[in-house]
Amino acid sequence: MAITAILFDIDGTLVDSNDAHAAAWVKAFADFGISTDLSQVRRGIGMGGDKLMPAVSDIEEDSPLGEKIARRRGEIFKKEFLLTLKPFPGASDLVAAVKARGLTAVAASSASKEDLKALLAIAGVERLMDDVTSSDDAEESKPAPDIIQAALKRAKAKPSEAIMIGDTPYDVVAARRAGVEIIGFRSGGWTDHDLQGVIATYDGPRDLLTRLESSAMFC
Repeated sequence: MAITAILFDIDGTLVDSNDAHAAAWVKAFADFGISTDLSQVRRGIGMGGDKLMPAVSDIEEDSPLGEKIARRRGEIFKKEFLLTLKPFPGASDLVAAVKARGLTAVAASSASKEDLKALLAIAGVERLMDDVTSSDDAEESKPAPDIIQAALKRAKAKPSEAIMIGDTPYDVVAARRAGVEIIGFRSGGWTDHDLQGVIATYDGPRDLLTRLESSAMFC
């Protein structure tokens, strides 16, 4: 069946933001007297806060303390990191190329709706995306398939008609659980071994863009 839609993760895929998210989480936990390991938090980036928080601290995001930490993380991220973020080379050009070839482009991110709006602007793709889905559109964040399933609905595509592009193992698991094939990017800091299950791996947006016609999207 022909591919009609491309589902884009944003953090670590189009925007170089994974390290910033990890640092913001560590600082937020520290503000409440909780010590966390930066490397462990970094490996949790790509999951939503509902998964990351209990994984690194045994604190549930929907608990009173968890809600305070999550809110503080958002404040730190916006104040200290957001304006320093850069898109990966070729990020907007890749989305534009996908659109130019008649495919639907939908953001499928574990970021909050507020964070996602800013990240799309940084990537230069806010006017290119046909639609967006965030953690606000899913009961559970990645690696649960909820966000991918929501993105499929926005794209009006069946799982077999879409390809996901992501950079973390959580993107891979979420896509596979939704029945969607996925292309992996190394740009988020994960290795090819970590990204097992993808149909192809590229260094990042520019690398895929240069090989777009021979990619799984069109072959």
